[in-house]
Parts: sequence; structure tokens; C-alpha cells
Amino acid sequence: MKKILKNSMIAMLAVFAVSCNVDDVEDRPVVTGIDAPVLEAPEEGNAYVLNPETMDLLAERFVWSAANFGEGIIPQYDLEIDFAGDNFDTPVAIGTTAGALQLAASHNVMNNALLALGATPFEIANFEVRVRAHVGSQELVSNSVEMIITPYSTESPKLYLRGNFLNASGYGADWGDNTNPPFIAGEAFGSTSFEGYIYMNVAAPEFKMIPNVTGFDGDYGDADASGSSGVLSQSEQSNIKLTTGAGYYWVKANTDPEIMTYTATLTNWGVTGSATPNGWPDNGIMDHDMTYDATEKVWKVTLTLSAGELKFRANDAWAINYGDAGGNGVLDFNDGTNIQVTTPGTYVIKLDFSNPRNYTYTLTAQ
Repeated sequence: MKKILKNSMIAMLAVFAVSCNVDDVEDRPVVTGIDAPVLEAPEEGNAYVLNPETMDLLAERFVWSAANFGEGIIPQYDLEIDFAGDNFDTPVAIGTTAGALQLAASHNVMNNALLALGATPFEIANFEVRVRAHVGSQELVSNSVEMIITPYSTESPKLYLRGNFLNASGYGADWGDNTNPPFIAGEAFGSTSFEGYIYMNVAAPEFKMIPNVTGFDGDYGDADASGSSGVLSQSEQSNIKLTTGAGYYWVKANTDPEIMTYTATLTNWGVTGSATPNGWPDNGIMDHDMTYDATEKVWKVTLTLSAGELKFRANDAWAINYGDAGGNGVLDFNDGTNIQVTTPGTYVIKLDFSNPRNYTYTLTAQ
């Protein structure tokens, strides 16, 4: 009798559970895309020059009508942008709203979306925007609106050096468009003052300075036919020509229209200091010379060091020297803070100038 009662109760619970599941399914609203949103603002063909100086200010307010997925259903809206003509194959979201029918985008928000898309800073291009409304797997997309936008970058500007020394120095084809050409870098965004160290392993280096990785648009050369005046020009210029032979050059340039100058100083690097076997150079003994490794793109030497201090300097002189003010492996130009060596031993010392304005060194115990 107990067994029959138990089985009956299980059967009743099963029927109740099935009934509840069926009711839940029947009560759920059916999500069906009915009416797509309409992007109402901005107007077709508006042009924008995004500006880092006003990055937090409004660039555009996007407005659209509501999508219809059925009564009481509020979708999520993604405002998407892509290159014009790409049919939104790989769009990037400018922003997202949970039911709101507008989105205010600052210069910075718009710019970040364009850079994520792969747009080139400071280069005008055509883009398309649209609104994608979605609930679960159901989605509706709006009309697209074309926008003409010039994005920006707040990275330090660069001048790429292309010339007859690239192949012999391990940088790629001479005068060609390279994926990683050598460059000199500005101090900060908007700077006209550039510097960097470049290896030029040919007897008579010639080159131009170009603000682009490819092409020669906006190139700088020497203002004189000799190519060695030290004055920059963007019109009627010749190649910059160095007469001091092959070697490792500290290249500086200033593209301010009121200045327009460049220098290229041949450098050979050494280590000096109380921690080195020769001590400080005040006793008339020269620095410990380092050797440039073109494969690693570093200067290096192996020395037995004592506890003490050291610095790096060029050409056995103090005009160009580096210390480490932060004690963090990053070099500081003409800084009075010597590099500390606390543990005596044999070290491989490397000096890395390959990343302009971010010069580093390492001391590796053997």
C-alpha cells in the first residue's frame, strides 16, 4: 500500500513539473524583429577633425528611433563604425546603450574607436556608422550614415630615416618602404624636436627624414645642393649627406618652421667609473670601449667590476653621457646620478639606444 502511494505522489509531482514548464514557456514573450531603428543624426557626409586638445568635448550626438522587437521588449543598442565600403565586415563599437536612443561621443571616444578600427592618425578618411539593436540572438540594423573624419594620435611624432644605409645596417631595403624603419622621435605629442641613434654602416651615408612609414610625402632633406648644410627643407631639397663615414650616429632635427635644422654626431661608446678596472678617466686612462652588435642592436662589453659607480659616455668625453637618476635601468642624458654597482663580479654590460628617447642598459652577472 505504501509503495502504491509513493509511486502515485511521484507521478503527480512529475505532471505538476511538466505543467509548470509548459506554462513558463507559454508565458514567455516571443522576440521577433519587427521594425529596425533609424539613425536620424548626424546628417550624411558631415566632416570632423578630431582634436586631442578638446578630447573631452562633444564631437557628435548620435540619435536614432526605437527598434521594435515586440511589446514591452527593450533592446540593447550598439553604435558601430567601419570604413566606408567595407559593409561593416569588421565594425568597432563607438558605444552601447541599454535602451537609450542617443549616444553622446566625445573627440576621445570617437578617436579611440577609429584607432581600434585601424585608421591612420591625421589622415582624412570616409567611414560609415549604423545602429545595431539586439535581443538575444535577434538583431535589427539601421540605415548607415557616412562620416568624413580625421583622427589623431597623442603619441610622440616620428621621423623615419630612409636612405642608402638601410640594407648594410640591418634595417631593410635601401630607400624602400620597410615595416620597421629606423626613426628619430619627438619629445612629446606636438613636438618639433626629434632625436635618436641610428647605425649607418656605409662609407658615405645619404638619407631623408619622412613623417610616414611608406612613401615620401612631407619628406625633409638638406636645403643646400651639397647635402651637408645642416639646414632642413621640404622644397628643392637634396639628400642629407654625411661626410664622417660609417658608424653610429646621434641624429637630431627640429622641424619648427622658424628653426629647420639637423645634426648627426658620430658616436663610439664606452664605460667609465670607479667600479671599472680603469677607474674614472681623470687619471688619464681612457674608458672601456664597447662594441656595437648590429644583430642585437646594442653596445656591449664584458668587464670585471668592483663595488662602486659607473656611467656611459661617447667619444671619451663628457659632452654626451648618461646616468640613471631613477635607478631603474632607464638612462638619463647628462645626468649627474651615477649607476651604482653593489656586488663585485664579472658582468656583461649592454647599452640599448634602439628605442629613441627610451634608452636602457643592463648589467648581467656571469
